[in-house]
Amino acid sequence: QVALVESGGGLVQAGGSLRLSCAASTRTFITWMGWFRQAPGKEREFVASISWSGGITYYTDSVKGRFTISRDNAKSTMYLQMNSLKPEDTAIYYCAASKSLTGPENFGSWGQGTQVTVSS
Repeated sequence: QVALVESGGGLVQAGGSLRLSCAASTRTFITWMGWFRQAPGKEREFVASISWSGGITYYTDSVKGRFTISRDNAKSTMYLQMNSLKPEDTAIYYCAASKSLTGPENFGSWGQGTQVTVSS
C-alpha cells in the first residue's frame, strides 16, 4: 500500500487557477497515478491520469485544454495544474496510485482528498 497526501485545494473565483499536489510515500511498483473528483451528490469521476515512467497522459473531456497533469519522479509527486476553473469543477479531488501493468486501472491506493471550490 502506498500512502498518498494531497495538498493545494482551496477557494477560487471562476476563471482562476489552482495547483494540486500529491506526494507518494514511495514510487516503488507504481505504474500509473491519477486524479479523481467527487462533487456533492454525484459519483466519483475520473479526471486525469499519467504513467509514471513514460508520462503518457489521459484526460476526461471536460478538463481537456484546461487541466495539466504532471509528475516529478525525483520527488515522487504528482501535480494537477487547473486553469480556467469553472463552478462545475467544484469537488473533492482525490489522487490515486495503481500498480497495473496494462494501463490506468485498478487504482488501489487513495489519498484523503482536498476540497476545490470555484465561485461564480
